[in-house]
Amino acid sequence: MPENNETTNLAYAAIVDVETTGFSHEYDEVVELAIVLFSFDRATGEFVEIVDQYQGLRDPGRSIPPEATNVHGLRYEDVQGQRLDEGKVRDLLSRAQYLIAHNERFDRGFLKRLFREADCKRWRCSMNGINWRRKGYPSKGLQELLAVHQIPVDTAHRALADVRSTLALLNYVQPSGRTYLAELLQL
Repeated sequence: MPENNETTNLAYAAIVDVETTGFSHEYDEVVELAIVLFSFDRATGEFVEIVDQYQGLRDPGRSIPPEATNVHGLRYEDVQGQRLDEGKVRDLLSRAQYLIAHNERFDRGFLKRLFREADCKRWRCSMNGINWRRKGYPSKGLQELLAVHQIPVDTAHRALADVRSTLALLNYVQPSGRTYLAELLQL
């Protein structure tokens, strides 16, 4: 990976997503984490390529409530005994200049409990960092935005599929010629 200096125009960001046992950053646990590290042209905000990625399951140490399973489909049996590759996650986080999530407040709250260094990064929220309603979209929910942009959904509410879908949405070229990524990063 090229160094970020004056001789290169590449920068790096990572889209992150977590699936959890519930909504509380204090009491609930991460059961799945996905990160896709990608490069982009820092002058134009155009996506260049996926550099690296990680997806892992995590045993929360207790049962997964049925309400959570109904959202992401993960049962305790699916994650029992599983651990995240902390070295790989830390490596991806360290290479990213920006962390992006489609509900940054939710994902950041869980990620920083597991990896304190994530809280020191520059975060961007693809749900709230773009004024979707002003653009004429009735919802800022990821699945709804994917549908109106005709971006196929692999598996909704699984971490890696949601990360890849978010990347596809951010890479979408608006009528203005700018990508949503450029707008989100204010390039």
